[in-house]
Amino acid sequence: MIDITRRRMIGALAATGAQLATPAFGQSAAPNTAPKFSYDDVLQRARALVAAPFQDAAARLPAPFDSLDFDAWRDIRFREERAFFANLPGSFRLSTFHRGFLFPRPVTVNTIRDGIAAPIPYSPALFDFGRLKVGDTLDINAGFAGFRMNFPVNDPDVYDEAISFVGASYFRFLGRRQQYGLSARGLCVEAGTGRETFPFFREFWIETPAAGSNRAVIYALLDGEAATGAYRFDLAVGQESTLDVKATIFPRRAGVKFGLAPLTSMYLTGENDRRVRDGFRDELHDSDGLLIHNGAEEWLWRPLGNPPRERLSYFVDRNIRGYGLLQRDRTFESYQDLDLAYQKRPSYFVEPMGDWGDGSVELIELPTLDETNDNIVANWTPAAPPEPNKPFAFAYRITAGLDMPRLAPNGRVVHTFEAPARALGSSEPADANAKRFMVDFAGGDLAYYVNDPAQVEAVATSSKGRVLRTNVIANPHIDGVRAFFDVSVKPGDTSDLRLFLRANGRTLTETWTLPWSPPSAI
Repeated sequence: MIDITRRRMIGALAATGAQLATPAFGQSAAPNTAPKFSYDDVLQRARALVAAPFQDAAARLPAPFDSLDFDAWRDIRFREERAFFANLPGSFRLSTFHRGFLFPRPVTVNTIRDGIAAPIPYSPALFDFGRLKVGDTLDINAGFAGFRMNFPVNDPDVYDEAISFVGASYFRFLGRRQQYGLSARGLCVEAGTGRETFPFFREFWIETPAAGSNRAVIYALLDGEAATGAYRFDLAVGQESTLDVKATIFPRRAGVKFGLAPLTSMYLTGENDRRVRDGFRDELHDSDGLLIHNGAEEWLWRPLGNPPRERLSYFVDRNIRGYGLLQRDRTFESYQDLDLAYQKRPSYFVEPMGDWGDGSVELIELPTLDETNDNIVANWTPAAPPEPNKPFAFAYRITAGLDMPRLAPNGRVVHTFEAPARALGSSEPADANAKRFMVDFAGGDLAYYVNDPAQVEAVATSSKGRVLRTNVIANPHIDGVRAFFDVSVKPGDTSDLRLFLRANGRTLTETWTLPWSPPSAI
């Protein structure tokens, strides 16, 4: 099986994210009395698929597409002048990705006009094949791997990529002044178990966008060895773009661990985890933390890391309010990367529509030695796995944004640092099993306490071991405070650490949390 979780797939997608300009090819309408296409049609298809044996759609690619490397596949470009919807009043442009490289499966792409769905026929005339020699004739079954939609996201005269679907059930979308980083998926199957499989979207239907609208509607049919599914995606492009997802999953077998609303990102190195260094760049990550708004209305911030071995974290909850992988560090100086602009990577935040009941936010952190691997996964895992013959429906919204101040309305974590558990420059003996954590908080009411940080109490706890000391000092550079605490944990133990700030009995911040073991236990 092709490992499409790898970051090279994401790099491949980023390389195809060129802009479309002045297209002139559109979709023609034809009289038709057939019933109008709706989500019910996708549901029927998903129900029919689950009743039949699973058939992998990874048909063999025709030559020369069966042996493409990354550069050759990237060279195949959709011709801008052939973009769909271009001769219609709306502002979206639709183009397709060619099969090849990491994307061998054929995907059917349909457009919907006046309620009537029609497939886009494959034609080599849609593509510029670059250096690839395709000859005078080309197999009409070469086909599509996915699609993207462009829109004037940042400039009324420039069609930036607003959303794309390519590879398994992966998709990405952007808001204003953002640059692609993390991805989302339709469904995770057995993630973190060593038995993971990758369901995929077989077919898409895209509604013709209305004139003057920033909204697009996309339907998708999911298939896989563990489940089928029907999806509807409602995209609204803006400063913070939103994607409303409506899904119904049809499990093929019992006892499967499904991850709903999964997000996938990369963390190589950062201020709190320098296990792997990369030349001149002090930080390399698409996301630096997991933010959770739990059913008890508590906001949790979990810094991400690059552990030496797989690390799984579970945040058990009932009626989760939201979770997301965020990029909070927006300072260029942290990354010093003129090309990749990590400070512009979007944050994705998932908010359920309706009650998701009992379950857990699952965080998977995998070791990686470079930034080409996506090593972070976050999803919601229901406590009771969906069962065969019982369709499982759920809905949620994903917001793509930069700072998103509405998230964590109190003080929020800005930085996390680790240091030896002794005073800097001190000769006092250090506890070999102890560590000092320094956490910067800003926002909310914390600016009020910069001139009198003694009023602020650091509330630190450790599930194992003991907290040795705490302290809070002003940090005027962030208009907030820095909290210190030392913790000692026995070798072989892993402790769940928590920290928040309060003053006069009132909580001032979100709760910082992190699992930690002494080095000898790692």
